[in-house]
Amino acid sequence: MTAKDFEIVMGLEVHVELNTETKIFCGCSTAFGAPPNTQVCRVCLGLPGALPVLNEKVVDAAVKAGIATNCEITLYGKQDRKNYFYPDLPKAYQISQYDLPLCHGGYIDIEVRGETRRIGITRIHIEEDAGKLIHDGEGTLIDYNRGGVPLIEIVSEPDFRSPEEVGAYLRKLRAILIYAGISDCKMNEGAFRCDVNLSVRQRGSSALGIRTEMKNLNSFSFIQKAIEHEAQRQIALVLSGGKVVQETRRWDQAAGKSVSMRTKEDAHDYRYFPDPDLMPIVISTTKISQLSSELPQMPDARKAHYIHHYGLSAYDAEQLVSSRAIADYFEEAAKGCSNVKLLANVMTTEVFRLLGDQEASDSAPPFDATLLAALVNRIEDETIHMGIGKKVLGVMWSGGDHPDAIIEAQDLRQISDLILLQSIVDEVAASNLKAVTEYKEGKEKAFQSLVGQVMARTKGKANPRLVGELLEKAIGKER
Repeated sequence: MTAKDFEIVMGLEVHVELNTETKIFCGCSTAFGAPPNTQVCRVCLGLPGALPVLNEKVVDAAVKAGIATNCEITLYGKQDRKNYFYPDLPKAYQISQYDLPLCHGGYIDIEVRGETRRIGITRIHIEEDAGKLIHDGEGTLIDYNRGGVPLIEIVSEPDFRSPEEVGAYLRKLRAILIYAGISDCKMNEGAFRCDVNLSVRQRGSSALGIRTEMKNLNSFSFIQKAIEHEAQRQIALVLSGGKVVQETRRWDQAAGKSVSMRTKEDAHDYRYFPDPDLMPIVISTTKISQLSSELPQMPDARKAHYIHHYGLSAYDAEQLVSSRAIADYFEEAAKGCSNVKLLANVMTTEVFRLLGDQEASDSAPPFDATLLAALVNRIEDETIHMGIGKKVLGVMWSGGDHPDAIIEAQDLRQISDLILLQSIVDEVAASNLKAVTEYKEGKEKAFQSLVGQVMARTKGKANPRLVGELLEKAIGKER
């Protein structure tokens, strides 16, 4: 038996900080970045005699998340105390939900390698966040500002079989929550973080293996690395005759491995019971209808529109709707674009490359969408080719002018003069007989070398399509 005989089975628990102005059970601010322990009160510190009062906007946000992820909404629910002792939890219990979560039985569809996969959502429940431990080398400090910040926890079914599926799901889920307006999902601020429950089993088996849980992963790249390492660790352990232990682990990025934190608790270890200080949560069907009507067009609806109206592939459409800011920008640019498929290609390649890491923000290019449409139109009408278009886009990104002005100012117009190009092609072919012979023998790289020499002699401005056609004819004449 080898590693190839095993498959990974994963489920995710995603914790999302809601964008309410105040905490879940008190009036303290939820603003990020305040000095330590300046946004706390008797309630969120759990001082004797303090009573929590549920923030109604937290319930509304959670129900919107449930509607947006195809969940059923629990009409009569409650809140429970999850009992455990840890320094970042001043009450020694967390107010959460156990057997009656606000939302349950949902799903999200994702695109992976050209195929659609449906990931089940077991439940979405509300709870309070804990404080933050700060390790300074000499000891540990605690900032309770985050304690009591409202969270929703979104628990998936164990439907994941690869890091790519996890990445696609998290990006799709993050987009849905941003579209719904219930969280900014800034991973660098801890507003969107993920726990991965992972086990391995022999391919073809339906039994679940012993799982480990990796906590509070807040980067897409860290999540993928953590999954790959932990899967390899468990498989190696099983192949060597060992046994996987149910435990909680953390990802040590510096060491490039997961590290054991503690044995993994089961539900009964938390001694859940209904919180006696909080009333039941009752949601009417009228309220659900109202909250549903407040949701904007969601990613899947936009995706379907892009496929049917613009003729985009499912993959390109999925990429464009992964950010509400990008989708809005794309639709605005499409209004003035002669080739929307080309626009989509430019956005999913060059624009995404320039935007870089989208985990920290939900942003669009730093110039008006009409300017990107104008650039794409110049590529489409062959005023410039895609290679020059990348250069113009870079200038625009740095605060440059209209693409037409940049093209004229830097003399970037594409050369399509057949007589001029023919003479250059003939010169290149005549002075590179070895490359010509190699191409005739089937070496494609030799042809690309010839094209590259023509482009170099024209400072990159020659029409690539015409260069290719003329070279083919020139080489053909010499056969």
